This record gives sequence, structure tokens and C-alpha cells, in this order.
Amino acid sequence: MFIQTEPTPNPNVLKFLPGRDVSEDPRDFVNIDEAAASPLAEALFELDGVTSVFFGYDYISVTRDAQGLEWNQMKAPILAAIMDHFVSGAPLFRGGTFDSADPDGEDTEIVAEIKSLLDSRIRPAVAQDGGDILFDAFNAETGVLSLRMRGACAGCPSSSATLKAGVEQMMKHYVPEVTAVEQVI
Repeated sequence: MFIQTEPTPNPNVLKFLPGRDVSEDPRDFVNIDEAAASPLAEALFELDGVTSVFFGYDYISVTRDAQGLEWNQMKAPILAAIMDHFVSGAPLFRGGTFDSADPDGEDTEIVAEIKSLLDSRIRPAVAQDGGDILFDAFNAETGVLSLRMRGACAGCPSSSATLKAGVEQMMKHYVPEVTAVEQVI
């Protein structure tokens, strides 16, 4: 098995591409307790210096502690953990799959349009950098759209510029009801 690595705009995040599908539903793990849902995420968190793990459709983003080990010290153990997991044939999640169904019920027409634009134009571009952007909320009265950054985008120095210069402009253009975009932490 050959696993490629790619840098991301966030210097503390590396993107690992195992050459196969990883997760149908992208999932973020920000601590060891959350990682217990996945044998692979748990194995990665057990490595020294790993502070966050993100499963994309065909990649894994790993965040390191900025004051910890350097990537040249961490890459080999991370590659080994990923390879061991996929070679073993173990499932990605314990107890089956991760359910990301939206419990909020049906979306309004504007929210459906926002989500469609996120899925078709924004998320694929952000995934190239090892991250993801999720819809959080839309306030119809103020026009403020709240989005959640995950993976390499969470904590990235350029994420606020991406939101304002890229995402906000595109949303305002295609969905005139959107007046501003903000990040939810």
C-alpha cells in the first residue's frame, strides 16, 4: 500500500492520501474521547503530538501540536498506523458506520440552496487542502450564515481570509439573502 502525503495551508496539518475511499461522511475528532468511535482515529491519537484527526472522503488530515514534535519525526508512525488499519480490513468506525443525518428536520429553500452551493463548489475546493466546511446555521432575519471549519481548515491562519474573500463573496453572489458569513468555533 502506498500512502501519499500533501502539505496543507495550515503548517500544523498534513494530509494523508491512502489511495482509497476513507469515509463516506467526513468526520472530525478533536480529542481521544471522540476518537474512541474509530479504531484508526484512536490509533492516531495514541501517537505523540497528534491533537486532531479528520477523515475526508479519500484522505486523512492529522493535526500536530505546534510546540511538539516536527513532521519529520511524526510522519513515519502516522503512515504506519494508517497502513496497519487499512491492511487489517478493520472497519473505520466501531459499531458500523457514522450517522451524520441532520436532526433538525427539513431545510428552508434558502438553506437548501446554501447547502447545495457548499456541497457542489466550496467543499470540494476546501477538501483539496485537507479540510471541510459545514453548514451550522442561517439567520434569515440578519442574513448571517454560520459555518464550521474542520480538518486542516480549523485553526488555519488563512481560514478567515478563505471565509471572507472566497466563501462569503460566492454565497452573496448566488444566494442574495446571505449578507455575511462567520465561523463557528
